[in-house]
Amino acid sequence: MPPTFDAPGARILALWRRLAPRPGGVWLFNRLLGRMVPYTGALGARVTELSPGHAVCVLRDRRAVRNHLNSVHALALANLAELCSGTAMLTALPPGTRGIVVRLEIDYLKKARGTLTARADVQLPDVPEPVLLHPEAVIVDADEAMVARARVTWSVQPAEWRDSDASRRTPLPAPADATRVATREATREAAREAAREAARDSRSR
Repeated sequence: MPPTFDAPGARILALWRRLAPRPGGVWLFNRLLGRMVPYTGALGARVTELSPGHAVCVLRDRRAVRNHLNSVHALALANLAELCSGTAMLTALPPGTRGIVVRLEIDYLKKARGTLTARADVQLPDVPEPVLLHPEAVIVDADEAMVARARVTWSVQPAEWRDSDASRRTPLPAPADATRVATREATREAAREAAREAARDSRSR
């Protein structure tokens, strides 16, 4: 049987749909998600809403995620935003498509205290070839005041892109390589010209 390339988000979404409607199902889903992605489990954030391209995650304010200013640590906010936008992105990816985070930018707008909620929505275009997408996640506090906004860059491509003709094209040399090639060619041409000049001088004697 040929391999399938189902997006990993499809499995996460199927697990959510199976567990979330049941008593204790959201708690169990987040426990399983934490086992699948240990770092996410260590953060302690919980997915509370999930549908294709949409995610809401909640982080409870506690000592383990605080900084010396008695507010939620900047990196905890970045991790919460990445979890939320990543869950939304992965559930939006169709079968046969894969993606990975390549950049994360975040603006901190005010000190984060109390229970925090991150929201992300992703609208995925057709992906016939590799493309960069920039989903955003916003984090608000219990008063709905925005405390942070993150922009996460994802590299998304068809799962079989490495086997396509485009991926087998010979890449152009990098600028440094091109400079070295040009230098070698110039050196060889100078040597050939010197040899020709020496030959002419010997014939004229």
